[in-house]
Order: sequence, then C-alpha cells, then structure tokens
Amino acid sequence: MVERGLTSGPATAEGAGAFLLRFDLDGQAYGLPLAMVERAVRAVAVTPLPGAPGLVRGVINLQGQVVPVMDVRRRFGLDSRPLSLSDHMIVARGLRRTVVLLVDSVVGTVAGAPVDWVSAQGVVPGVDDAIVGVVRLSDGLLLIHDLDRFLSVAEEEQLARALAAGNRAEGSGAQGDGAQGDGAQGDGG
Repeated sequence: MVERGLTSGPATAEGAGAFLLRFDLDGQAYGLPLAMVERAVRAVAVTPLPGAPGLVRGVINLQGQVVPVMDVRRRFGLDSRPLSLSDHMIVARGLRRTVVLLVDSVVGTVAGAPVDWVSAQGVVPGVDDAIVGVVRLSDGLLLIHDLDRFLSVAEEEQLARALAAGNRAEGSGAQGDGAQGDGAQGDGG
C-alpha cells in the first residue's frame, strides 16, 4: 500500500511537487502528483449512486466519509469492466473534494517535477483536457492527470446533487461499506 498524507491542504497538478504516483490502465502509464494522493488501496465494492455523472462508478464509505469513485477508464475512453480483486483505488484530494480513482494497478512513484513536463497536446494529439503533461520514461510515456479537470463543471454540479440526494435518502449517508455493489471484495488495505 502506498500512503501519503497531505500537509497543507489540497494541491493542484501544476503546483505539485517533484514526484508522481504512477498508475496503469490497459498498459498505459498515467501519473498523479503525489501531493494530491492520500493513499492507494486494493479495490473494494462500490455502491451505485443514482443520478451521478456517467464517469462516477458510485461511492464508498471511507472512514465514515462518503467518497465518490471515479471510473478513470471511462474518462479516457477505455472500455469499462467489472471490478476485480487486482484493481486498485487511489484516494486523492483535489481543490473541490476527496475522490477515489479506480485504476488497474498502482506501480509506484516516479520523479517528474512540473518543469520536466512536456505539453500533452504536442506529444499526444487529441489528448483529453484532464491530461496536463507528459513525462518520458525509459519504458514509454507517462501521461500526467489533473484531478481537478476530471469532471466538467456540469458533471461536478450533477455529482453534488446526486451526493446530496443520496445523503437525504439514506439519512446519514450512502451504504458504501464495501459489503455490496459492484463485485470486488477487499479489505481496503
């Protein structure tokens, strides 16, 4: 398990430190500024969240806090698939909220200060707005993900409404305790 506590509030992709957490999706390397990462854990079951944007897989209960789970595969146009015990979840804090990113695997950390980033537009034509840069690695390119650009403003508003409705419907929050939902069972650590 990879763990990293935030020391001074949420970070932004451009203002992050010199290290990235590397994760993989379908063999492609992606990175998230390590300063945004709270921890990475094995996947647990996800409770669906009615009314949420299509990129939101559902919610989990993380130490009493209902946290939305983002399907990164959907965001980058990859085929969605059922949860697997080998999948991982990255708990990360953006400017607006804490979220969980559902990924194939967490590889580890790599050096990659913003000054080393190359514009994604110049290297990967037609790349998604959530990719803010690219770092060249010995085994290929690492696409740097901006957590705060993952959802559009409209999707953020839709998520906020769905979370509020879920809280009202459940009284004290969603059922996302890992006991039901999307299929994978795990201990969260």
